[in-house]
Amino acid sequence: SGQVRGLCGTFNGDQRDEFTTPEGDVEPGVAAFANAFRAAGACPALGPGIPDPCDGFPGSRERAEAACAVLVGPAFQ
Repeated sequence: SGQVRGLCGTFNGDQRDEFTTPEGDVEPGVAAFANAFRAAGACPALGPGIPDPCDGFPGSRERAEAACAVLVGPAFQ
């Protein structure tokens, strides 16, 4: 606790700084925050609306939801 910073947040109990960029700025939205970690040229920048990742992989929603359940489960609360 209090020793991490990155795409998984700061894990310090203060949700106001969860979107802290590598430069130390706190972004107000998900897209700007994610784009701060994007490797130049590796993938397109996110727009203001976040696309549903399952739309690109039909038939994978059930598997994705099961995997994501770990992130919203007791281990990360």
